[in-house]
Amino acid sequence: MNIILIGPPGAGKGTQAKRMIDRLGVPQISTGDMFRAAVKEGTPMGLKAKEYMDKGALVPDEVVIGVVKERFGKPDCAKGFILDGFPRTLEQAKALDGLLKGMGKSLDHVVVIEVPDDYLVKRLTGRRTCRGCNYMHHVEFDPPKKEGVCDKCGGELYQRDDDQEATIRSRLKTYHDQTSPLIDYYSKQGVVRTIDGTKSMEQVQEAIQKAIGA
Repeated sequence: MNIILIGPPGAGKGTQAKRMIDRLGVPQISTGDMFRAAVKEGTPMGLKAKEYMDKGALVPDEVVIGVVKERFGKPDCAKGFILDGFPRTLEQAKALDGLLKGMGKSLDHVVVIEVPDDYLVKRLTGRRTCRGCNYMHHVEFDPPKKEGVCDKCGGELYQRDDDQEATIRSRLKTYHDQTSPLIDYYSKQGVVRTIDGTKSMEQVQEAIQKAIGA
């Protein structure tokens, strides 16, 4: 089963992907992990990607697609894959279609986890991370017994920079600008499955299983 997972930052894509891996027996592929592995292995596309990453520049689409192609060639992708965080743009989606067609593969499902912006801002700005053990509390959904102190190890809790409202709003704007066109694009292919991401993790998981028939 070949699946793309789409959703705004904080929608719970990573959590759901991990649950899907166990159920479907296919790997979750995120661009970050893919780049790191390709660079570490010294693959031709990995070395090319490293040139851009070392300069702090964006890796161009043709190199990204090259790294994806190398990853799809690994034995663990024989039964399928879950793509997370790729494609991000319409150009990448079209290039991915071409790549899959050339490999005799096609997409089965594009799972879109929908969560309203204000709900996400509330969810993410409430997170507090422990400086000691990195455990994450939430001021509303999982408050610590003592304010500012981690239940697990007694370390100091703080709000990460990427959990500040201004940062979250900026990331959401990027998501809407770049990724919304993808949903329309894949809707025309009849593969979009829309999930309500405001439900509990278990309910979201059940809805995904039902939508993809797994």
